[in-house]
Parts: sequence; C-alpha cells; structure tokens
Amino acid sequence: MIRGDRFLTGSPVNHEPGTKLPEDDYNQTLINNVHPSDWINPEPDGRYNLVVIGAGTAGLVTAAIGAALGARVALIESHLMGGDCLNFGCVPSKAVIRASRAWAEARNSAEFGIGMSDAVRYDFGTAMARMRRLRARISHVDSAYRYKKMGIDLFIGHGQFIGKDSVEVSGKALRFAKAAVCTGARAASPPIPGLMEAGYLTNETLFTLTELPPRMAVIGAGPIGCEMAQAFTRFGSKVCLFEKTGHILPREDADAALVVEEQMKKDGVCFVFESKVTRVEIRGKEKVVHHEINGFKKELVVDEILVGTGRIPNIEGLGLEEAGVEYDPKLGVKVNNKLQTANPRIYAAGDVCFPFKFTHAADALAQIVIQNALFPHPFGLGNAKTDRLIIPWCTYTSPEIAHVGMYEAEARIRGIDTETFSFRLDEVDRAILDGEEQGFACIHVRKGTDRILGATIVAAHAGDLISEITLAMRTRIGLGTIAGTIYPYPTQAEVIKRAANAWRKGRLTEKKKNILARWFAWTR
Repeated sequence: MIRGDRFLTGSPVNHEPGTKLPEDDYNQTLINNVHPSDWINPEPDGRYNLVVIGAGTAGLVTAAIGAALGARVALIESHLMGGDCLNFGCVPSKAVIRASRAWAEARNSAEFGIGMSDAVRYDFGTAMARMRRLRARISHVDSAYRYKKMGIDLFIGHGQFIGKDSVEVSGKALRFAKAAVCTGARAASPPIPGLMEAGYLTNETLFTLTELPPRMAVIGAGPIGCEMAQAFTRFGSKVCLFEKTGHILPREDADAALVVEEQMKKDGVCFVFESKVTRVEIRGKEKVVHHEINGFKKELVVDEILVGTGRIPNIEGLGLEEAGVEYDPKLGVKVNNKLQTANPRIYAAGDVCFPFKFTHAADALAQIVIQNALFPHPFGLGNAKTDRLIIPWCTYTSPEIAHVGMYEAEARIRGIDTETFSFRLDEVDRAILDGEEQGFACIHVRKGTDRILGATIVAAHAGDLISEITLAMRTRIGLGTIAGTIYPYPTQAEVIKRAANAWRKGRLTEKKKNILARWFAWTR
C-alpha cells in the first residue's frame, strides 16, 4: 500500500522543493501550481497596506480582494497554496464521495432495470486517480503565478511577526499598516497510547491512498468521520466507526442524525457507540484497536485507522507574542466581533480564530477583514461584524444533512418560544421518483410569526436546498412568502414549500374556521 506520512515531502518551511505522494503527473501539476519549486520570492517594496499570513481560503480571499481594490498586498504561505480545502479537505473528499456514490448506484442498478454482469470491475486506484486529476485541474485557481498576476507579492516560506508592524519571511522583513493571520487549522491527534507508533491516517494523509484498506477503524463520528466511513464502506472496506456519544454527528439533532445513521448501517458501516478507545497496538502487519464499552474491554483488528476527532489552530512559530496578539492553544487567535486582535493593526480570519471551520465561513470572514482593516469607520458604526453572519453548513453523507440558524433546543435555552414545521421527503413526488426519499425539512419559527430562526434539511441534495432558507433568513423573508411562491413540479425543493404550507395551515385557527363557515353558509 502506498501512503505518505506527509502530503508534501521536502521542507516547505525552508522553501525546499518537494513532491506530492503518490508521485504522478496529476500531483506534479498540483505542486507546480501550489508550491512551485522554482519560485523566487520578490523583494519587499516599502510598507504594505496589508500583509496576509496563510494562503488557505481566508488568506487567498483577503489578499485577492485587497489587491483588486488597489491595496499593496503581500501574501505568505509556508506550505501549499489553497490550504486544507484544495489539498486535503473539501475538494478531494467530495471527489472521493462522488466516486463511492457511483459504486453504490452501480450495485443498486437492478432497481432501474440495469443488469450488472459478473464482468463488472471496481477499481479503487482509478477512483483515487480521478480525485487527483480533478484536484490538479481545480488547483490553477489557487496557483502561485495566478496570485502574482493579480499584483500580489507572494512569499513562499515561513512567516513570523518580529514586531507589532512587521513580519519576517525567508530572512526578509515586511512592514505593514495592517496584517491578517489566516493560517488555518490541522487535524487533532487524540492522546491514545500506541496510536502514534502504530501509524494512522487523517484527512491530510487519507487521500494519498492508492489501494483500498480491507479493514478500517474510524475514530470520531463527526462530519469527516461519517463522510469517509460511508465512502470507504461503499468502496468495499469493512469499516467500524467509534463514537463516544450515543449517535453520529453529535452537533446535529438526534432525529436528523438517525436518518443518516440508518443509511450508513444499510451500506454496511459498523458502529461502536458510547465507546472509549484505550490504546492501539501493532500485531504483525495489523493494528489492534483496544476499546471499552460500558466497562467491557474489547479489541478490533484493522489494517488502517482514520482519526477524525476535531481540529486545532495553526499558531505555532508565528511570533504572536512579539506582535502583541493574544491566543489560546486550543481555540486559536483571540479576536473581537470585528476580527481584530489585541493588536489593533492585526486581524485574523478562518479556522485559526473562528469556531465554524468551513470554507464558506472563511470566505465570509475574509470580507469582514477587508472592510474593517482597509476601510475602518472612525466611530466603528460601519464596521462589519461576525455576529451578523448567518452561516449554513452541510455534511456530505448520503443523504446529506444541512443546517442553518438555531436548533430548537438552542432557542429554548435563549428563552425564545418557537414553533416547528416539518415535511417528509417520502411524501414529495420527485424524491419518490428519484429513489431518494430518506429525510425531511424541519423549519423553526418564532412562535406567532413566520420569522425563520433555523432549519435542518436531511436529503440527497440538502446542501443545495439549505441556501434557500439561508437567503430567506438574511433578507427576513418569512414562511408566508415561501408558501406563496410557485415551485416547479416535480422537484425535491418542494419539501421546503410543503413545510411552509404546514405553517400556513396552522394559521387557520378554529375561530377563523367558524367565521369562514358562517360566510360560506351565508353566500350559498
């Protein structure tokens, strides 16, 4: 089995050339874009309006907008342009998920009148090569030379603050009027005895695989754990998912998570809930996962272990103390709701400082940094603030689970009276016809009004559907407007209108019914 302990070999901190594992044309194209070995750093040119450390989503968006507006911008990246999202996050994971879904669809094709002969061949290596090909294709958007063409001074090397208004990278000092820390986060390693010695995968190494592990343990039933457990099960791995709570996706409502869990069980995922992994040992070429359930000790023998137990911010070696920037080792850089640090010259955006670690959240935060850092209001009245953001998210299992706004329990804690309106997909014609009838739309409103407080959608395309609710919340469009909107028939989006119709029917009280009954009797 080919697997790299690092996504990129060599030493990006010292700006030495590296290679991407496995070494093929696709990965060479990727590296040429995001960490070119022949890159020559520019000479610092006076004081910059903005210096950005980190070229993940938050850093790239901050730098690009700043340069487009005419600011003099320097961008520093020590490893890979594109950060997590491009290299070992959203892009490769969704390509892998799509391939695994195709495998599942092929196995279930008899329902649609397709007879699969014994000659059908499933090739994991080809599926992973497709991922690398598509990632390489997309990587030009985040390439070093593209950002150079934007007029940005790009420095590949390790950047660290050497004062309250200066950064050093590769022996060169960059002075700034404003700076932004956008260094992201990385996979957290749980303190399980023997895990390090046995070796394990994270999202940063999983996508280097070229051969399918016959048996895999996944530790942590969050989004990464669930997505990859289902995908690798569909590829043919025997996957066992360990979770310390009683159900998957602990952040989501239990009824929504249960729909996903049931499908994962049908796919063949094994679940070990309310469990604690106590240690890992090597037994020949195998890895043994020792765990406890209700005090009973058990063991599971696997070939690979994937860890998906959270993320920690990348703050080491940044010289934050020199810059007067406060931080927490677990939570990251401390910022106010304007994303400003304890040093008023320095801001932060993305996973390094924000609890919602999503690419789209990092994009939104970058725009807040630009507005506040480059165009500050003298009295702070026009500043952009994070507490005004409405951030949706989605876990890309089958079915997907997406959410925006408050959960019902959260509203209750805040003392907000709510009403909830739901509709099931197995009553939506298009979902039935598509064979994708698992799930529902659930919308919470402030009691006595149609104002939307939050929503959860479980559906094959929940990530696409949730944006309608997000837009409605941002523009203060209520369920009444949605109920009065014409939707094309048949579409799965009808589940949202049907939930809105449930709200409209709820407005028809007994008193109103009696008044209408008298009116119709009088007009007969």
